[in-house]
Amino acid sequence: MLVLTRKAGESIVIGSEIRVTVLEMQGRQIRLGIDAPGDVSIHRGEVYERIKKENELAAAGDSSALSRLSQALKESGS
Repeated sequence: MLVLTRKAGESIVIGSEIRVTVLEMQGRQIRLGIDAPGDVSIHRGEVYERIKKENELAAAGDSSALSRLSQALKESGS
């Protein structure tokens, strides 16, 4: 992990397209501004982990439910 010290108004650049700027510091909290292309997803760490977990659960799926749905569609003639 790279650890940098920045003051309010200073920034770091990731690659050539992402800039993270320290906007404000209040006690133990900082506000960051992130400039990145629209196709780059930006999430808080805990939100990203939740999305990742939900995607893994959805990918695993319940094959029995899918089989029941498939059977119901065949029976209905759809």
